[in-house]
Amino acid sequence: MKPIYSFFLFPLLVFIVQVNAFAQRTVVSGTVRDAVTKETLPNVSVFFKDTQIGTQTDINGKYTIVSPNPQSELSFNYVGYRTVFKNIVASATQEFDIALVPDARALDEVVIVGGKKVRYRNKDNPAVELIRQVIAHKDENRIKSYNTVSYREYEKMLFSLSNVSDKFRNKRMFRNYQFLFQEQDSTLIGGKNLLPVYIQEKLADNYLSKNPEKNKTIVIGEKQVQFDSRYIDNKGLKTYFDRMYQDIDIYKNNISVISNEFLSPIADGAPAFYKFFITDTIKTQKPEIIELSFTPRNTGDMLFEGKIYVTNDSHYAVTGASFGVNKNINLNFVRALKIDLDFEANDKGKYSLSKSNLLADFGIGKTKGIGFTGERTVTFKNYQFDTALPDTIFQGKSTVVLADAAKRNDQFWEKNRLDTISKNQLKIYGNIDTLQNLPSFKRTMKIVTLLFAGYQNLGPYEIGPVNTFYSFNNVEGLRLRLGGRTTPELSKRYYFENYVAYGIKDEKWKFFLSGTYSLNNKSIYEFPQNYIRASFQRDTKIPGQELQFVQEDNFLLSFKRGVNDMLLYNDFYRLDYVKEFENHFSYNLGFKKWSQTPAGGLNYLNSDNQLVNRLTTSEVSLQLRYAPNEKFYQGKIYRVPIADRYPVFTLRYTAGLKGVLGGEYNYHNFLGSIDKRFYLSQLGYSDVTVEGSYIAGKVPFPLLDIHRANQTYAYQLNSYNLMNFLEFVSDHYVSINIDHNFNGFFFNKVPLLKRLKLREVVSFKALYGGLRNENNPNYQTGLYQLPIYENGAQRTYALGNQPYMEGSVGVGNIFKLLRVDLVRRFNYLNNPEVSEWGIRARVKFDF
Repeated sequence: MKPIYSFFLFPLLVFIVQVNAFAQRTVVSGTVRDAVTKETLPNVSVFFKDTQIGTQTDINGKYTIVSPNPQSELSFNYVGYRTVFKNIVASATQEFDIALVPDARALDEVVIVGGKKVRYRNKDNPAVELIRQVIAHKDENRIKSYNTVSYREYEKMLFSLSNVSDKFRNKRMFRNYQFLFQEQDSTLIGGKNLLPVYIQEKLADNYLSKNPEKNKTIVIGEKQVQFDSRYIDNKGLKTYFDRMYQDIDIYKNNISVISNEFLSPIADGAPAFYKFFITDTIKTQKPEIIELSFTPRNTGDMLFEGKIYVTNDSHYAVTGASFGVNKNINLNFVRALKIDLDFEANDKGKYSLSKSNLLADFGIGKTKGIGFTGERTVTFKNYQFDTALPDTIFQGKSTVVLADAAKRNDQFWEKNRLDTISKNQLKIYGNIDTLQNLPSFKRTMKIVTLLFAGYQNLGPYEIGPVNTFYSFNNVEGLRLRLGGRTTPELSKRYYFENYVAYGIKDEKWKFFLSGTYSLNNKSIYEFPQNYIRASFQRDTKIPGQELQFVQEDNFLLSFKRGVNDMLLYNDFYRLDYVKEFENHFSYNLGFKKWSQTPAGGLNYLNSDNQLVNRLTTSEVSLQLRYAPNEKFYQGKIYRVPIADRYPVFTLRYTAGLKGVLGGEYNYHNFLGSIDKRFYLSQLGYSDVTVEGSYIAGKVPFPLLDIHRANQTYAYQLNSYNLMNFLEFVSDHYVSINIDHNFNGFFFNKVPLLKRLKLREVVSFKALYGGLRNENNPNYQTGLYQLPIYENGAQRTYALGNQPYMEGSVGVGNIFKLLRVDLVRRFNYLNNPEVSEWGIRARVKFDF
């Protein structure tokens, strides 16, 4: 949640401290038609008279226009029709349907069409034939058609609180700081006041090669607002914004916007999902330009609507585009989205992108309350095509930031910006420093940081996470915990983490302490990592539950179903060395001594039916990981990988050492996994994990692969949600986990569900494994007996000839945050204390 917290920190802050007044709002909606044919009219301009607040009708002639202030008159303008002015009721919500009369003076001919509305068809549709020509000529028009390309790129990103009310602006904390606010001049976004909170600029040279395929970006200069690092992570914020606002390439089949994949209007399959209309022909230039309007066939799908401009010649090149999204789209928190692309003819007779602008306005409500507006403008100049580029340019990393890029002075930026920047925008750098010095702002930031980040920052040390302060289970009873970690303010080389916990029922203290030393003088969370860590942990855990998958002392995970009385008391001594390389290959070399003592309903009984109080192992491990093109939400004290289309490969080898520091067993454990996200365009995306393991050696069941089960009511992506704890063990297995999100593809077609903006999710998990006779206590002496219930029923099993399987169907995006799954277990239903069906829930924030 930390990247999300960074992105929404300012809007959340404002929502907490503001009470909006909407008594003055004027809202008008309706439909615009041709007075003669009664056909609806798309793209009619609608404005509040004498204001810049306006909108356009959609493809069905519908419009909605909102003003936070009283308005008394509307104007309707459309080429070839008489302008209409309509009196309205100020400060009210109302509907007006308008009929526009054709202007005979502006028309050479009026064709009156009677009868029923013609159904849209692709067949014999000149607009569809045109778009198919554009699709067929994509490869020759995109920038990758050249052998080599070089160009300079200037990027400006600006973020502001939008729709700021006068009441909020006049609060006491801003009384002497009115200069922080700016007038809002965009007709796309409601309201009149802006409070700019962030700006960043970047200047870079780019180089592309077709054969062999290579690319290189050299960042010459970069500049951004710097927030107080105690509350906001500047690097993480920049990474998150860069992920949200990626480059717009209309020639790609899918365009990534706001962390979602949208089908391009000129994608190979676009005619199946879009409606196209030829709406104008510009004959004042050569070649002629055709204006092509498009709209989704289903307005709830992840699709755009707008216009593209195409050359009327044999190349069918895109010369410009202006598009956004339909108001009914199944997209969370997005009030408005506008993308403009400008292309210029180059010396090769083709068109190259010269400017890209992406503007998005976010808010909890569609029109009410303060929003958060982000705008990214990218300017491209100095194109050079098919020139010889030396191989040395492409050596090293694909993106290089010059050492002094962040130190460029004002004179450098004035000289090298490829686009204009207003004085008000330049003031943001200084204004934010002023805003952060407001005492009331600092107080609120501390509260918001604690609530949404989970840690209370004390400078060199921070306390948390707060969701682990209190939890409970059957063995410990009420469990209290307090801990924290150091921050880079203490040291950039040394990092410490600790906690202490106490169980009221078992009356035992638990604690954890780790010390980490960075070998490259960088934060241990910063790529590339290179550190050594030593730690000791005395605590409880459920057998088979690894902490990277489940944080067991999370309060919300304390509620569990069924019999849940098996626990281990553990002593972990660990020493780890981690090394990452620039190509995203890494290795982890570790040593661990582990002493475990069963507790609660779990007992270790040897083949002579004697209790074993303690099991000790010593092991060394080597983990190799390769994640090509991996990106992170990387912050000061955290790092979260971004799920993307690139696979992640992991291979781990662990060797048990008998006789070393009390180790009781020799064994070898081999584990490999592949994780990948598959984007399926309009059908959403699938997260797929394939995993396998093999253990060589004779070991008791606590050292086997105890498959990850889940007895909580939370849906866990990496666990088997209807498997009981310690129900299955294996010494060899393969598994597959598929979790697919349809992004509302089917629900968007159901009228009763469309307005709810729900999203369908399905999952399937299969686990095929087994237990060799040498590790099965039913066939081999000298091993621990498999656990049983108090009534003598078997509790732990080896997988048989058929795999364990479970699947789920679910509904996501409930209240924009909740996913609920109906889970079914397909087999092994005769095992005691199991359920064939279950309902699980998961909180998931997503756009």
